[in-house]
Amino acid sequence: MKAIILARVSTEEQKEAGNSLPAQITRIERYCEQQKFEVIDTFSFDESAYKTKRDEFDKILDFLKTNKEKVAVCFDKVDRLSRNVFDKRVSVLYEKAVNDEIELHFVSDGQVINSNMSAVAKFQFGMSLGLAKYYSDAISDNVKRAFEKMRAEGKWTGRVRIGYKNTTDENGNRDIALDEERADLVHRIFEMYATGNHSIASILKEMNKLGLKSLNGNKLSKSNIDLILNDTFYYGMAYSKKYNYYYPHKYEKLVSKELFFKCKEVRLDRARKPSKVDSNNFIFKGLLTCQKCGCSVTPEIKTKKSGKQYIYYSCTNSKGICQREYIPEKTLLEPILAVLERFESITQDTQDYLLKELRKNNEAEVEFHKKQLKRINTEYQTIQSKISRLTDLLLDNSITKESYEEKLQELKHKQLKLGVEIDLYTKADKDYLLTVSKVLSLATRVKTIFESSEIHEKRALLNYLIQNPTLNGKKLYFSIASPYNLVLDLASKPTWLPG
Repeated sequence: MKAIILARVSTEEQKEAGNSLPAQITRIERYCEQQKFEVIDTFSFDESAYKTKRDEFDKILDFLKTNKEKVAVCFDKVDRLSRNVFDKRVSVLYEKAVNDEIELHFVSDGQVINSNMSAVAKFQFGMSLGLAKYYSDAISDNVKRAFEKMRAEGKWTGRVRIGYKNTTDENGNRDIALDEERADLVHRIFEMYATGNHSIASILKEMNKLGLKSLNGNKLSKSNIDLILNDTFYYGMAYSKKYNYYYPHKYEKLVSKELFFKCKEVRLDRARKPSKVDSNNFIFKGLLTCQKCGCSVTPEIKTKKSGKQYIYYSCTNSKGICQREYIPEKTLLEPILAVLERFESITQDTQDYLLKELRKNNEAEVEFHKKQLKRINTEYQTIQSKISRLTDLLLDNSITKESYEEKLQELKHKQLKLGVEIDLYTKADKDYLLTVSKVLSLATRVKTIFESSEIHEKRALLNYLIQNPTLNGKKLYFSIASPYNLVLDLASKPTWLPG
């Protein structure tokens, strides 16, 4: 009979020499030689037998489906086939074996599954699969318990942070300590940002100048600085993403909790306030992105030989996948001005009708935001009540100080998130409270207002009026923001107007 050999290891088992791929293949080859099997193919791969997605194994099933000749499919052990009794692949191979299309041979277990097997053999096979699954489940439970114990002891189970380093004592025990070369610089990041006088970009420039590197030894990026400023680990709270759970760790704190939350306040304050106007005022500065690659589109001034200056925009091409093209600001303004002219052409009859329709839309939005703010405030007060009860438990010595601190931090984090949500909805609520008549008044005069405004005012008006502006080659794409999109939409349908 012809045979194929299947050898498999999971990532965790690769270090076990006796269970390695070469060792499995050698045992199966010796078995095939004893059984006088002709080996026509050998498959070996690293893949968990406990997961639903098993691409490598599925390729073997496809091979068996196309193969018309009966073959012996040889494994080292049953657990090399699967550790999951509910794996559909097990039932597929089992059915093929009892239908005399293939035979399953498990070399080290001494089991053969075919159309002639006895009830005892079937029972043994089922037991082997059950034990294989039990083994994996037991390992999984032990790992979970180990991690739970480590978290209870304040130990960190993930990758070390910038500013910290892994250490090992004389007994081989692993630990985490402050990295003398990086800790002061990371602390400096928090200090700089907390002043409110530094941006992520300016801090990055300073850190690159001072030589702060990532854990891999690479130059830092803006995202690295952003992650550091948002990482609670630095003030003593580790976060498990898998379980969405904060817990106090046992390692030395790199910054104080006060400094960390001062940086949070600066970030929230900046989100509420518009950015300062740049000294170089360009109408589309900070508004455009490249439709092809997603990079920013930036302006620059070009001076002709005559001394006359022109403003051009182009994709930064930071990803290196675009062909850089320069587009005059005048060209970008053409579709914008065309839309503004449409607003000014709205008749008085249409304005009266729009006033009625927009007021309905505005009232619905205001009601929605009121309900959301009520929900958030209720949740916030519920958490505050829990904090009060938690304090009472501490005073009554019903819980330990460690448990109190752990739970308090968890509740405070939830309140912080709700605080951000309140700010966002409050801002949105104020936006919608803008009277409908003013919306319509602005819409019908927007072209005149735009042309008579200063450059920074034009940019602010466009930022308010249009959304998702992108550039593809030399063509500008954008949509009109609500409720002005509704103004244009209704105004373009005069048949809707009452006769």
